[in-house]
Amino acid sequence: MQEAQLSGSALTLQREVGRLLAPIWVPLIAVLLRWRGYRIEAVEQSRRQYQQIRRKYDGPLLICANHLTLIDSAIVAWALGSPWWLLRNYSALPWNVPERQNFASWWLTQAISYVMKCVPITRGGSRGEVAQTLARLSAVLGRGEVALVFPEGGRSRSGRVDVESVAYGVGYIVNSLPGCRVLCVYLRGHGQTGFSELPARGEHFCVALELITPKTSARGLRADRDVARQIIGQLAAMERQYFEQRTPQVAVVR
Repeated sequence: MQEAQLSGSALTLQREVGRLLAPIWVPLIAVLLRWRGYRIEAVEQSRRQYQQIRRKYDGPLLICANHLTLIDSAIVAWALGSPWWLLRNYSALPWNVPERQNFASWWLTQAISYVMKCVPITRGGSRGEVAQTLARLSAVLGRGEVALVFPEGGRSRSGRVDVESVAYGVGYIVNSLPGCRVLCVYLRGHGQTGFSELPARGEHFCVALELITPKTSARGLRADRDVARQIIGQLAAMERQYFEQRTPQVAVVR
């Protein structure tokens, strides 16, 4: 109990530090994304949809997205809200779970990750560390905050949603919070054919949102696995729809 209280206090402090510095770093990220020439198609629609979801539902909300580049979390946040709206609605700005080696391996990147609502995790880390990270995410969701995770556990090496590599931790988070909803976000640049560190300069992105409430009658690990597979299955379905809409229709002449 005491450890949980200490963890909760640490998260509260981290949130407040990030919030106080948000007028600097939130607009800065948006400027950098624009400097790279990135654009999101129908961005006002995705932002409006996210705002409606936040207004309509009071319970825990977990965002799950596909994963192709190291900055997907920044682009997803940009697609969900303008910098100014996120500053006014700081709880709607997602917490992130970056891989420690990529984003928090030395003191400067650790400080940046701390300010930017990140809870770093070591890929292949001990069960204790993973459990602690999942507990921290559940705690922030229980307080009305939002978190963004990638169910695949890493960038897809095939360039497509990999339903076989789903991490069951996402199911654990959902099952630990009664009434938790999942906002599935499918994000893809039209020029993206595989994974990379950064999207190409000038990339234009398509984003799709789908709100689901996973249900399962299973227990324990089976329940976590079931929920995780429902989420990754939804993302895979959204990906199929994306490519179907992008496929040119060939007219049949009779």
